Amino acid sequence: MKIITGNSNRPIAEAIAAYLNLPLTKASVRRFADMEVFVEIHENVRGEDVFVVQSTSYPANDNLMELLVTLDALRRGSARRITAVLPYFGYARQDRKSGPRTPISAKLVANMITAAGADRVLTMDLHAGQIQGFFDIPVDNLVAAPVFVNDIKEKFAGDDLVIVSPDVGGVVRARSIARRLDADLAIVDKRRERAGVSEVMNIIGDVKGRRCVLVDDIVDSAGTLCNAAAALIDAGALSASAYITHGVLSGGAVARVSSSPIQTLVATDTIQATEAVRVSHNIRQLTVAPLIGEAMRRISEERSVSSLFD
Repeated sequence: MKIITGNSNRPIAEAIAAYLNLPLTKASVRRFADMEVFVEIHENVRGEDVFVVQSTSYPANDNLMELLVTLDALRRGSARRITAVLPYFGYARQDRKSGPRTPISAKLVANMITAAGADRVLTMDLHAGQIQGFFDIPVDNLVAAPVFVNDIKEKFAGDDLVIVSPDVGGVVRARSIARRLDADLAIVDKRRERAGVSEVMNIIGDVKGRRCVLVDDIVDSAGTLCNAAAALIDAGALSASAYITHGVLSGGAVARVSSSPIQTLVATDTIQATEAVRVSHNIRQLTVAPLIGEAMRRISEERSVSSLFD
């Protein structure tokens, strides 16, 4: 097998390569003067099982284009099988028509990846499980839950824990982690009473005098997460921490988290950390490179990936 990476998240690609004890395939992904993407692979890939590691995070369109051009280069280089490894699948939040005359961009991106030459896709914590059905090729959707569970057991050993979903949509994810930890589950129900009036947070579940751990997949502006943490503290929780898979953390999100009641925000390295994230006093990264690397090894050896989570 061979591993190629674009420019979106080189550190995780290097960590995956180190886990698999393989060098990254030599390739150059660069720009012409007008910012056109050009990819050249400097090693023979004919008949090889090739994995392209590329998150489609900010700048999403540039990184997506890098992925598509790399897939095309590999297909034309006669690679035997090409797997697009997307630790973070951008456009995943556009998974349905949210109003009249709006796109389903996740489906469009799935079509583009398939047309560019991918034979299968490996990704992590898709925003909506049904996105797997947008592809006409096999999709392996890994979950970060085992990594979260191990870290929570280490950091909160002996504490009276409650796993909290920051909204109704994330209940399945939170329940899965609560079950693994044999912990209780709580849900933050937010509603806007009328236009122009801030949301009212209702806590479903008993959090008083307990340590709360919020669990989410994507955090962008961090508004919902910070409001949920404040609501938990107001309801009598001892502390509020958060575990998220994809730390988009755009705009003033890092400052918002820093000034919020969130004790610690733990994000995986599916998106490369910005300088603001690296220096933040209450944000830290947790690597999922071994998990992705092991899934890649199993795909290459035609072994079960789902048994990773049994």
